[in-house]
Order: sequence, then structure tokens, then C-alpha cells
Amino acid sequence: MFEELHRKMNRFWNADRTLNETDPEFIGIFSEFAYDTVVNEPGANDEKLDDHARCMAIIAAIIGAQGMDAFEMMLPISYHSGVTSVELKEIVYEATPLIGFAHTLPYLKRINDYLNVENVELPLAPQSAIDKQNRTQEGASLRRTLFGESADSDEEFRKMGAGHIDSWINGEYLGAYFTRNGLSLQEREMIAFCLLMAQPDCANELRGHIMANLRVGNTAHFLIAVASQCLPYIGYPRAMNAVKTIAEVAHSDKQTV
Repeated sequence: MFEELHRKMNRFWNADRTLNETDPEFIGIFSEFAYDTVVNEPGANDEKLDDHARCMAIIAAIIGAQGMDAFEMMLPISYHSGVTSVELKEIVYEATPLIGFAHTLPYLKRINDYLNVENVELPLAPQSAIDKQNRTQEGASLRRTLFGESADSDEEFRKMGAGHIDSWINGEYLGAYFTRNGLSLQEREMIAFCLLMAQPDCANELRGHIMANLRVGNTAHFLIAVASQCLPYIGYPRAMNAVKTIAEVAHSDKQTV
């Protein structure tokens, strides 16, 4: 898989002149790090982090970082590594409440273009698992599962007169997106972690979703491996901040890192 990614990255910028020709030192340094050092580092791997999960994590982190060029390079690699049409779509759908429609629409359009080339019939089969009228109730229940009983409602928001936003978290975020088929709850929490890790100014939200990851069975070791694999695409500061937060949350949760 990563040999093909290396080849595609080399040719990506210009069909006539490859990166090996225009930037040989850069392509050598980056490719050796991203596709050899990181991939083969024992501390950057976990028994649950196979190529399929690795691709989903990197795709989510790239979307969070708003890296369309890198996304276009990674998309065919992910698809041919087993990330399905449904999974690709669900990653973008889930990203929408976390990073906003303005940031996810270009990625949805690019996926649709790619799937058309691959002769995938659109629209895909519906993945909604609950009726619309049950979203708020199911979302509230899921919120307690992921974030604990204390997260049932945000009293501070209600005191500020923004209780409607708190209600939207239940119905229009968790209820509408996290209850869908196509991805497991563990996969959804890993994706949320990657999307938030790749963005600035999301420390509180990242902390909450790290705790949710631990609650659904994604260990601290697994999350550190995920952050390590995403590091070449999002940079050291954001990946290191995520690792530090994992360690803090795991310590408070009495998990071993």
C-alpha cells in the first residue's frame, strides 16, 4: 500500500515533472519518514491498527487539517486498501458536525467524483438506523454512554440561553450521525479523535472524545499509534498535543499508556 502511495505522491504535483525531479531532497526525506520510519515503528503501531483502520484515520486527519491535495492522493489508496464507498462517505458525514459543512462539502464532492470514475452507483444504500423522531432520545442515550452521566446536559449553556445548542448535540449531532450504520462506534470515535486532533482550538472537545474512545474500547496505546501514523500529515505540534492529552486522560481514567 505505502509503496503505491509513495509513487502517487511523487507524480502528484505535475504530470510532466515528478517530485523526484523538482524536489528530490524533499521527497526523499518525507517519503522515508512517512512510509518507512512511521509505518514500521513498533511504538506507532497497534494490533488493531491494520491498513484499513490506518487509512481511515489518515483520511479523517487530512480532512480535519483541510488538506485537499493530500486527500486526493490518499483517496484511491484508501479505496483500494479496503475502505469502502460507505465508509468514505460516513467519514465525511461524521466530519460535518465537527468541522462544518463549509469544510466538508469539497471532500464529499471529490469522493462522488472518484466513485463515479470507479463506476459506483450513487446514491449509496441508506445507512440511517433510527427514525427521525427518535434522534434526540437515542442521541441523549449515546451521549451518556460516550461521555458519562454528567454529560447528559450542559447547564452552563442553558444558563446562557443556548440550551438549544445543547439539545442539538443530542439530536442533530449524535442522534443524526453517530447512530448510523456503516461504521462501528469504535471507528466513529477514532475518526472523531483524528478530525479534532488535526484542528486548532479544539482542546476541550479532543479531551472529551479521547475519554469516549477509552469508554468504547479504543485504548490509549491504540490512540497514540493513530496519532503517530497521522503525524506526517498534520505535523508534530498537533500530534504531540494529542498524545499529551491522551496521557492525561488515560491517567485520570487509570489506564496504562
